[in-house]
Amino acid sequence: MKGFRDRAEVSAVLALIERRITSLPGERVPLSQAGGRVLASDIHSEVDVPSFDRAAMDGYAVRGEDTFGASLYSPIELRLIGEVRAGRQFAGHCGPGQAIRIMTGAPMPGGADAVLPAEQAEEQNGVVLVREPVPPGRHVGRRGEDVQSGCCILAAGRVLRPQDLGVLAAVGVAEVDVVRRPVAAIYVTGDELLPCGSKPDGFRIVDSNSIMLEALVRRDGGVPILSPILPDQRDALTEALASCSADVILVTGGTSVGSEDHLPSVMAEIGELAVHGVAMRPASPSGLGFVHGNPVFLLPGNPVSCLAAYEFFAGPAIRRQGGKAMDWPHRRVVRPLASKIASAIGRVDYVRVQFVEGAVVPLAISGASILTTTTRADGFVIVPADCEGYPPGASVEVFLYDA
Repeated sequence: MKGFRDRAEVSAVLALIERRITSLPGERVPLSQAGGRVLASDIHSEVDVPSFDRAAMDGYAVRGEDTFGASLYSPIELRLIGEVRAGRQFAGHCGPGQAIRIMTGAPMPGGADAVLPAEQAEEQNGVVLVREPVPPGRHVGRRGEDVQSGCCILAAGRVLRPQDLGVLAAVGVAEVDVVRRPVAAIYVTGDELLPCGSKPDGFRIVDSNSIMLEALVRRDGGVPILSPILPDQRDALTEALASCSADVILVTGGTSVGSEDHLPSVMAEIGELAVHGVAMRPASPSGLGFVHGNPVFLLPGNPVSCLAAYEFFAGPAIRRQGGKAMDWPHRRVVRPLASKIASAIGRVDYVRVQFVEGAVVPLAISGASILTTTTRADGFVIVPADCEGYPPGASVEVFLYDA
């Protein structure tokens, strides 16, 4: 065994990801399946919405000028000549001194240019008593006021929200081109591991990384594909990676410099080992390579290191492949620090923290195998490489685990 001769800077690894990994091609999906997906191309409307002038409330379609001078004590009388409901058209015409009962969303009759709200009028024996004037255009939804034909409704790169789907449905879109979701193959290695769902047995431990990585991949918009646990055998690892066609490969375990850490040398043999060893704590035995042009992330086997390496490197890559920003997906808050955080120049630290009476209390920087430090924590603080830490009372940015 031998130690790392040098370690790559976190910023250099992120720059490599941004340079070498790009968005995947688009695919066409039904509108009902497009929520949360990323648009692959601009969408332009072929129609006006609404496609006709319509009533914005229940009341009476009138000529606005016929209501001028009306008041509670001196109402103006208009003759009621009919009714129009949503989805139907009034066959006649609204002339001077006339009114037509109208429902919200119904097309405006010819000649009418305003809607008199029902509460501002009284109907008696075929006569509408106008108790308050309405100017022309009042309470009328104009053609194209929501969407105009030819305009760009949504631009490429947008993550589709529920209301976006509503707008697309309104203009008659049935299918949309979205960026394909990246398929992420997840391999867990280790002779000491038992499958998720087992009970610890003797000196063997239960795999917790695969279930955690599966959830993280889904969070970031990818499609996780889990494989059975791989033994600490070079041939098994070589065969798995060489035959994998996923968009991105995550391998946890066997990433360091021990006698059973075969992954770095396998990567160098069958593909490209671009990074091995990163100046960060935890997760320094992380790495990045490429097989068949697809990225392979070397994630340490210790659970907290695995989580940190995914969050720093694999997560941004998967989001980028899926057309999203590489930025951290966590909500952030700024709070004062209750006790100091010590770090070292040249190394990035991932510090789990907890809120106590509004202040930030560090739980752990080291302890890469103690996963409960992340479940007890409210979030984490990142200490950059050019910082020796923070003193008590300093304001720090906390990335929250909860959405």
